[in-house]
Amino acid sequence: MGKQVDFEKMEKSARIWDRVRKIITYILLAFWALIVLFPFYWMILTSVKSYSSYNSEYIPKLYTLSPTLQNYVDAFTAVPLARYFVNTLIFTVVTTALMLVVTVLAAYAFARLNFRGKNLAFTIFLPLMMIPNELVIITNYVTITNLDMRNTYMGLILPSVTSVFYIYLLKENFEQVPDQLYYAAKVDGTSDLKYLMKVMVPICKPTIVTITILKVIECWNSYVWPRLITDDETYFLVSNGIQEIRENGFGRENIPAMMAAVVVISVPLIVLFLIFRKKIMAGVARGGTKG
Repeated sequence: MGKQVDFEKMEKSARIWDRVRKIITYILLAFWALIVLFPFYWMILTSVKSYSSYNSEYIPKLYTLSPTLQNYVDAFTAVPLARYFVNTLIFTVVTTALMLVVTVLAAYAFARLNFRGKNLAFTIFLPLMMIPNELVIITNYVTITNLDMRNTYMGLILPSVTSVFYIYLLKENFEQVPDQLYYAAKVDGTSDLKYLMKVMVPICKPTIVTITILKVIECWNSYVWPRLITDDETYFLVSNGIQEIRENGFGRENIPAMMAAVVVISVPLIVLFLIFRKKIMAGVARGGTKG
């Protein structure tokens, strides 16, 4: 009887400590969530403050009693922000589509095809991930300039149609597909391209969706290369539009209008991430796990 009572006490104590750990964990997670989300809150709050209200605050306030949407109107009238959105959409869609073609074909070749020098080629190819983009941007600039592609969509797109990391990630995913499927398909007379499209791509869809979304985010946020390769307003992207609002639209003082433009630019990416967040996590986890 005494042993039963001791066991019940231990079980009750274990439940209490488990509850305490959960409470502490939730408190820490909530605190971290506040730290992460506060910049977004501050961005939205600033975008609905009037210019005079924002500049009159010697100590920034965490609220506003007179919100306004005038900053959003100003963001679209100061510069042709709508046209920048169209340019960014064209740049993002075309670049992502070309990147998918290059990445899927390259990953399939490294993962499934047998050709002389494959391992050596991949060994040489892989260290390119260690090279920062900043080291090759001057070379790309000279090349695009020599080809007379400055201020063109081709000049914007071509340097971004491949990624060593995405090829590596998809290759690791392709290698998880059993070889028996490939051999069976070859016995049936299936071509490599048909096998890739009918078998490999559907099986590895989570990873492909992941790299697609990551590439879309990368293109949407691209700033250095578009700023360097274009000086014609016709080809500016939304990232350039923010700088135009700062320099040409209102001057360096109108922070609320800039924040309004940033909110408008950020909303599509936030919505995209919220919709596909589970697929992104699943694709990354699957791509990094072998066996």
